Amino acid sequence: MKWASAMSRSAGIDPALEEVVAQIREQLGADDPDLGVIFCSPDHRPAARTLLGRLNDQFPTASWLGCTGGGVIAARREATGGSALGVAAAHLPGVRATTFHLGPDDLPTDAAASAFWHDLLEEPDQHVLLLPDPLSCDVMSLVGGLDAAFPDGITFGGLASGGEKPGENLLFVGNQVCDAGAVGVGLTGDLEVETIVAQGCRPIGNPLFVTATNGPFITQIDGRKPLEVLEEIFETLSDDDQELFRFSLLLGIVMRDDQVEYARGDFLIRNLAGIEPDSGAIAVGAVVQPGQVVQFHLRDASTSADDLEGHLVRYAAGDRTPPAGGFLFSCLGRGEFLYGEPDHDSRTFERHVGKVPIVGFFCNGEIGPVQGQTFVHGYTSVFALFRPASR
Repeated sequence: MKWASAMSRSAGIDPALEEVVAQIREQLGADDPDLGVIFCSPDHRPAARTLLGRLNDQFPTASWLGCTGGGVIAARREATGGSALGVAAAHLPGVRATTFHLGPDDLPTDAAASAFWHDLLEEPDQHVLLLPDPLSCDVMSLVGGLDAAFPDGITFGGLASGGEKPGENLLFVGNQVCDAGAVGVGLTGDLEVETIVAQGCRPIGNPLFVTATNGPFITQIDGRKPLEVLEEIFETLSDDDQELFRFSLLLGIVMRDDQVEYARGDFLIRNLAGIEPDSGAIAVGAVVQPGQVVQFHLRDASTSADDLEGHLVRYAAGDRTPPAGGFLFSCLGRGEFLYGEPDHDSRTFERHVGKVPIVGFFCNGEIGPVQGQTFVHGYTSVFALFRPASR
């Protein structure tokens, strides 16, 4: 297994292609790529068909897919403004790659999802890279169907970005350029995929039990009004955290009912959608049931950096073969916008894991698993790392 990660900041399509093709050939040598993935800034949209066609001509053995992004990640750089073209090319012996495009009218119903995906991708064990257009498809239904169809596989990816209205986000698959639906690739065979999902938060207060709900509202936590619990937590915080509390308060939800100890990474982080002052109830951007454990969280640049650092320290300490390559899907709200400096997450990854070829983009939502279930996240960085299967 061998990966290449190529980046060009050239505005013209001819020099951009020349640069990425040269970088790919240098990194892959005599090995032909089996998979190619493209992420490009919105200014490359007019030349998208030319771009895709020429990459197919240069590397005809590869199955190609990709999308536009509001920022591009490749070759240890994160381009959050200006022209950028990022390309991954992977030589994957023993791996079958099956690309697909689903139009808005092609999405399966929940009841038919498993049979649909088994028919489409054929093999029973699949890891799936998914790149949906958020303006034209139900992404949560897609990832839920993939979880049901391939419970032993990993679904990961990001929502196309850079467009402001329907039809402006572009998706690439094969020789085809689409402006709606979702594209992806199913991967099966001699590979392992691991994900790191850094949601960029830290807990405050203690873990608590949800004791009553009403539709989207949590009406009781530990037998008390949620607003009372929040007021009590607020009083325990430092002045800086109280300021964050006013603008960056979120709720972490434990998704496993057999867990008794909780740490960072165990929680699915979701926004608070509102508070009812009269009842003291809170609305959350997720379905929460009585008996689930929750904990309030805060997010800022420092917390996001610390959270990523912690995930990568734990990953690097594991007894595993280094990854051959992979992807990084990061929120549009991260990167230089959040940290005030370029290439933060890429440099942090390289410091802990090494010079692994990584390609990705800044997304309208990041797709990755938490405690074995796939979700669409916000303000998150999702790494998907590849290596040959253990023998």
